[in-house]
Amino acid sequence: MTQIPPAGTEAADILAALGCPLPATGRPSPIDGSALPAVPDCDSVDAAIARSVSAFEAWRSVPGPVRGQLVRLFGEALREHREALGRLVTIETGKPLSEGVGEVQEMIDICEFAVGLSRQLYGLTIASERPSHHMREMWHPLGPVAVISAFNFPVAVWAWNACLALVCGDSVLWKPSEKTPVTAWAVQSVFDKVAKDFGAPEALSQLVSGGREAGEALAADHRIPLVSATGSVPMGRAVATTVAARLGRSLLELGGNAATIVASSADLELALRAIAFGAAGTTGQRCTTMRRLIVHNSVYDTLLPRLKKAFGSLRIGDPRDPATLIGPMIDAQAVTAMGAALDRARAEGGTVTGGEAQGDCYVAPALVEMPAQSDLVREETFAPILYVLRYSEFDEAIAMQRDVPQGLSSSILTNDLREAEAFLSATGSDCGIANINMGTSGAEIGGAFGGEKETGGGRESGSDSWKVYMRRQTQNVNYGRTLPLAQGVEFDL
Repeated sequence: MTQIPPAGTEAADILAALGCPLPATGRPSPIDGSALPAVPDCDSVDAAIARSVSAFEAWRSVPGPVRGQLVRLFGEALREHREALGRLVTIETGKPLSEGVGEVQEMIDICEFAVGLSRQLYGLTIASERPSHHMREMWHPLGPVAVISAFNFPVAVWAWNACLALVCGDSVLWKPSEKTPVTAWAVQSVFDKVAKDFGAPEALSQLVSGGREAGEALAADHRIPLVSATGSVPMGRAVATTVAARLGRSLLELGGNAATIVASSADLELALRAIAFGAAGTTGQRCTTMRRLIVHNSVYDTLLPRLKKAFGSLRIGDPRDPATLIGPMIDAQAVTAMGAALDRARAEGGTVTGGEAQGDCYVAPALVEMPAQSDLVREETFAPILYVLRYSEFDEAIAMQRDVPQGLSSSILTNDLREAEAFLSATGSDCGIANINMGTSGAEIGGAFGGEKETGGGRESGSDSWKVYMRRQTQNVNYGRTLPLAQGVEFDL
């Protein structure tokens, strides 16, 4: 059996092969504690913003389909380096290799989506009440866009924003998480090479690495009309407050506390797979992670033993091993937070199965049978903890699903058509994402991604999410020789 090298060494080798080497003197990898490459902090956020403004002023005049060609070439470069970049995602975040490669594939997918979009930035033609007048709606490039990304998806969520912003005519400033700057460095390096060969304006996309101060500077600067931020609710509140104070726009993707309802008619074989991945995938570190399982009394005693057995069989270990399903959490602090939540659950009468720490950053997923939905259950602990609750009536299950501050993802497992349609109605799920007969994770790029309430209300990726990266202009054209006024107003000289 081939021995897997230290994570930090392998990361340094990947960067060197990509032509963007860094010294291995950074934060420890969650896999084995070896030092990862160290990404230098941005020398001057103010200067980076100034460069971004200059790039935008040149890029906004490039036709949309031509802008799309740059994104197409970027997607081709990502495809060429997919395996290496996916392995780098795994090394830095600890997510299993299939998920690391899948994240890079998601970037490729959004590139393809954005290329098509570059020829479909449609406005409207609107009927005018005035004779010899045309009224229409046009979308124009917005300006430099700041993207603040989170550790759990260190590159895909940036791509959701950046690829759309680029075809919309904007420049991009990227502030990656302090916990995962290495993959961002690599992806930005790939983009830089493509952009240079294409002849794009210099600094069209820039990495603004650094601490909290860098993010605060981006949020506060009036030259940035849009700040897209992914992360915790407290972080989102701070960003929203700062951006709103200068009347800018913020696109927020914040906390999630997804629930899945298991109805009496549910296919339990399908349910087992959906629940296992939804709750334990990415070691519970997705904003769409299934954190609450609301199970009908009639199937509770059948499902729970099988679910415990399934959770206990999940292989935990080095995520670079293809057989591994559960890698490490991002750091020891996350493990400590999980332990504290489990202690609170026990104090509230919960029965905990699993959840044992297995090293500095490794844990077993936990099933917690709770007597009721408490304040603890309403909070989001970013860890593989699944709180299990009972229900007897459908309306009770819906009320439990809605009774949290967050509103990102939700699902129901049922073969009852009435329940499925009720779940999707205005009085059903109150989340931005509602799934039938599947889990809460695994969104596709074609649909708008985002949620309500404390999740922030933002929408990224597919559908018409592109509109947030542009400014709308209503245009009126008088092609006649008189000046009729709207609403029949008369003003004769």
